[in-house]
Amino acid sequence: MKEFFLTGNLIDTVPQVSTVWSKRDLWETIKVRWSVGRMNYKVKPGIYAIGQPSEDAPVFVTGNFKLSFDHVRRALAGMSAWLLILDTKGINVWCAAGKGTFSTKELVRQIELTNLVQIVKHRKVIVPQLGAVGVSAHEVKNSTGFSVIYGPIRAEDISGFMKAGMKATTAMRAVTFSTWDRLKLIPVELGYGKKYLILIPAIFIILSGLNRGGYSVDLAYKDGLRSVFNLFVAYLTGCAITPVLLPWVPFRRFSLKGFLVGMIATIILAWFRLLGSTLLEIISWFLMIGSVSSFLAMNFTGTTTFTSLSGVQKEMKTALPLQIGMASTGVITWIVSKFILL
Repeated sequence: MKEFFLTGNLIDTVPQVSTVWSKRDLWETIKVRWSVGRMNYKVKPGIYAIGQPSEDAPVFVTGNFKLSFDHVRRALAGMSAWLLILDTKGINVWCAAGKGTFSTKELVRQIELTNLVQIVKHRKVIVPQLGAVGVSAHEVKNSTGFSVIYGPIRAEDISGFMKAGMKATTAMRAVTFSTWDRLKLIPVELGYGKKYLILIPAIFIILSGLNRGGYSVDLAYKDGLRSVFNLFVAYLTGCAITPVLLPWVPFRRFSLKGFLVGMIATIILAWFRLLGSTLLEIISWFLMIGSVSSFLAMNFTGTTTFTSLSGVQKEMKTALPLQIGMASTGVITWIVSKFILL
């Protein structure tokens, strides 16, 4: 990272960043997409230079989640601009705005800390539209003298936005959530549960050896592998299949969407006789797969445009007790089925 030397009265240096991603950037992006090091993937808040910006260059604002930072700087290719980074605790703009870290207070703080008034002659900052919920334009204006201009939804529209005189088209303001957008988020959701994908299957393999005669290693191997497969199906339906089919699955609540997809998957497993040989064991897997799929699908609400924060909170309040109850009952009946032929 080079240093850009400011001219004029301000004696300071500003980091200059490239608009081209390096191989390391690409590799780190792949890792963070799979939730590897995601919670510590951030850059230092402050001011950065893109190209050779002058005191008339535009000022773009984003959060310090490095993936957001990288997408914005890449979108500024061929431009000279200032990039003002807020301390969002390594969270993307949309989520940070909802959590209160991409906020009026933080924007005012960074404008003052970076002494932006001495860097640019104009008094304008371009804030991403997805951060609008956390930023009050009139409060920023009253506190700093800077006007807030809300930019487009997506970073790739910045060039068109600037060419149009900092005016966004209807398409630039539209929030979409395509199949491709949902597919990009699935690895993150899968990655969140990686430690459980080792621990829980291991427990089920051990418990699979239980029977009325005591304990059987052969049974643990045979039934254990089947149990691991069923658990994987439950995980996959909640984290991947439900998000992909999101617009076409009935119900508004994500918990119900996940439950329905989980039930369909369970019926298919039952058809191929993969749920067990007794009625009690089959019922236990219906309960476990349905509850796991429902819970994991509900986790996806925070990364979509389909729900609001209040809607998510209301759904969790009613769905979580049911999911816990179903999962607990399913585990208990599954263990009991090892000793009772029913």
